[in-house]
Amino acid sequence: MTRSERSSLYIGRFAPSPSGDLHFGSLVTALGSYLQARANHGKWLMRIDDIDPPREVPGATNRILKVLEHYGLYWDDDVLYQSRRHEAYRDILNQLKQQGNSYCCTCTRQRIQQLGGFYDGHCQHLHLPHHNAAVRLKQHHPVYGFDDKLQGYTTVSTAMAEEDFIIHRKDGLFAYNLVVVIDDNYQGVTEIVRGADLIEPTVRQLSLYQHLNFTMPDYVHLPLVLNKEGNKLSKQNHAQPIPLGDPKPLLIDALSFLNQPTITGWQDITTDQLLQQAIAGWNINTVPPKKHNQ
Repeated sequence: MTRSERSSLYIGRFAPSPSGDLHFGSLVTALGSYLQARANHGKWLMRIDDIDPPREVPGATNRILKVLEHYGLYWDDDVLYQSRRHEAYRDILNQLKQQGNSYCCTCTRQRIQQLGGFYDGHCQHLHLPHHNAAVRLKQHHPVYGFDDKLQGYTTVSTAMAEEDFIIHRKDGLFAYNLVVVIDDNYQGVTEIVRGADLIEPTVRQLSLYQHLNFTMPDYVHLPLVLNKEGNKLSKQNHAQPIPLGDPKPLLIDALSFLNQPTITGWQDITTDQLLQQAIAGWNINTVPPKKHNQ
């Protein structure tokens, strides 16, 4: 089934994890995905990727949603929480197991690092029990590259494309590559606009789309915002949280970062008027593909 047969409506999404507060890099990604959805007269959905409780920061989810609303980035439909989707993930894991497309693995991270960083299929025919084991996808549909609307045709190494990657972790948590595919398909997402730090794992997700016979979305990987040291702005690098003051100056900075048309007189209009002008002037083709400093 083609995407046009499934839905003629553009559906985008923003899916932050509650591992900390949003920062300027997060705002750039949120704004870019929002403008792309609105400029295509589509829906913009909100999902909270809360599948890794040990990394979550108390109260972060509420602060994330509050900040987005404060900046005028209102989403359509109800927020989807991955923490409430475990049954759906287990169903897909069982499906892959029954089809013979997964197996248990007890290999350590140290062993895989000694191999050069990519797994060699060591446990595939050992028929190990689930106890204290990860679950890996048996790779039947390797994806070596894909066409990104902004970055162009992007390839990965043969070793990465052909690896039997983890879809359920040894600690009992669901793997990101599994749940993002299940949920994007469930929500009918037609195009994924996100940061370029996630570009390599895309081949694994596209592989899962094929294993599950899901309709594949398009991808746009936005440039990363770097700090003065040249590192990606991130929660781990203690990037400053987005303030709850006047949202317009930071929205203008984000639009400038994305190389969008200058909005004259923005100081004298409302946040909503600013965003409406940004939607009218939005052009994904003028966004610089490479990361650069804030």
